[in-house]
Amino acid sequence: MPWLVTTKMTATTNPDAPTRQGSATAGFPAPAARPQKSTFALFKEVLHYGGPGYLQFAITNLCNADCDFCGFARSKFDPKARQSVTLDEAKRVVEIALKNHIGYLLFVGGEPMVHRDLRAMTRYAAERGIHPMICTNGGLWTEDNMRGLANDGLSSVIMSIDAHDIGKHETNRGLPDVCKKIKRANEFFHGAGIQTTASITASRLIDDYEKLPPFLETLGFKSCTFSYPLTSLASSYLSFSDSGLVNFSKDELIQLFEKIKQMKKNSGFPVVNPRESLDEMQRHLRGEKEKFDCLGGHKYFYLDWNLDLYRCHFWETPMCKVWDWDDSKLIRDGCTRCMIDCYRDPSVLQFVAISASDAFHNLKQGKILAAAKNIFDARNLTSLKAVWEDRQWIDGV
Repeated sequence: MPWLVTTKMTATTNPDAPTRQGSATAGFPAPAARPQKSTFALFKEVLHYGGPGYLQFAITNLCNADCDFCGFARSKFDPKARQSVTLDEAKRVVEIALKNHIGYLLFVGGEPMVHRDLRAMTRYAAERGIHPMICTNGGLWTEDNMRGLANDGLSSVIMSIDAHDIGKHETNRGLPDVCKKIKRANEFFHGAGIQTTASITASRLIDDYEKLPPFLETLGFKSCTFSYPLTSLASSYLSFSDSGLVNFSKDELIQLFEKIKQMKKNSGFPVVNPRESLDEMQRHLRGEKEKFDCLGGHKYFYLDWNLDLYRCHFWETPMCKVWDWDDSKLIRDGCTRCMIDCYRDPSVLQFVAISASDAFHNLKQGKILAAAKNIFDARNLTSLKAVWEDRQWIDGV
């Protein structure tokens, strides 16, 4: 997540929305306050650590959907391999994440909402000062769990969308009527002051990118982000496939990124992927020198249901078990091996914060020239431009 996010507690007049200040909603415990930091605290965090870190926590490998381009699909996944973390383990992870300067905890799966303790995990993270987020297919939304999660301090919701057509999306997902649930979830969470974002897998299900914005608006989305197609991953994460839906040639991928850039430019619909990151992925595909190193393993991490901590979904071996995670395990080696959006995009956004932190530490050590190099790096302006481009989305997380 970007380094400069500040989240405020939100009061609401929507009668269907939970109240975060004051008395508890009927049937729920007292509302959890959403994490917030003062400008001074955030500035201090940027100087010392380059801003808050981001952990994707796969709390289960179970999924209720049957997507053609995903290894978690219920028809492909071996039932004997099902595994989930316990609530006690998740609470311990939150404590360790805090010690490692994590500000954002994204619950993923499989499908995280199949986990019976998701609400308790969300509340615990929020109460401990971490922004809890959920990435979901939306198939398990109910009035009860939406209200409960909002009351528990949920910070942001990411919901998957595969096409600009209800039929195509629901057929690929194997989830009839999921679009109705997604639309209702958007209504509820917007009323509750919680940001929602559509996560769109760039696949052959999309035959016209210009049709996506109006479709997303009918479902109640106000922003979207594109997940770049993945055909192989070496970690434990299974959200990839060799399906023809996501198997593109290099030239096709270059054109695909161009289509996303054109949609971003022409539609006016907020696309979270920074233009610079889309340009970077095209450079990656052409074999050209890339401008921004990935911060996976330094500021962004993936933790699986075995409690193995990886630098990202792509990497073959874990960094360590989560219990052994500390500053000595951090990796910063200039990696640009993959095109995974949830690591490459924020690496562009957070670059300027990392530069500020590097300059601060170099100055403390008397390395004046090194600090000056950090400060006057031209990429800082590019990073700031990307932050400005995404400012409305960033402010809402």
